[in-house]
Amino acid sequence: MSDFWVFGYGSLMWRPGFDHVERVPARLRGLHRSLCVYSHVHRGTPDRPGLVLGLDRGGACLGVAFRVAPQAREEVVAYLRAREQVTMVYREVTRQIELLDGSRRAAPALCYVVDRAHQQYAGALPVQRQVELVRQGHGMSGPNVDYVRATLDHMDEIGVVDQRLAVLGRALTESV
Repeated sequence: MSDFWVFGYGSLMWRPGFDHVERVPARLRGLHRSLCVYSHVHRGTPDRPGLVLGLDRGGACLGVAFRVAPQAREEVVAYLRAREQVTMVYREVTRQIELLDGSRRAAPALCYVVDRAHQQYAGALPVQRQVELVRQGHGMSGPNVDYVRATLDHMDEIGVVDQRLAVLGRALTESV
């Protein structure tokens, strides 16, 4: 069996929730990190949605790739489907990633890409609307604000800068 990689760009970076044998900075081209998904379960409810990240088309995304032992593949995929596919707002796809560990390796990785046709796709919202949704969101995984702050904190720790998310982070801090 060949290597199995999972690409994380949001909470998977800081809380993968599955065993892995390698964790490597990685780049995914053709998609970017975007706070573009109304959260109805993990960080909000249908009546008071939160806002979570999705991979949306265009640009590139710096994140983290996790190599999973071949014998754990089925278990990890089942876990990720239960976690990421609760409302089917993401499409499960395999995309080529670039591993940024100095090896110049490229690898296929499992990625969760937002389905733009899904009712929970929010698209590009103004920062003030994002702030409102993040402030109100609270779901089974906790407050939406905690999700955004933990993602920003982890990105800072690993040296990843995402200007759009940083603007939201500053706006959340200023509106306290």
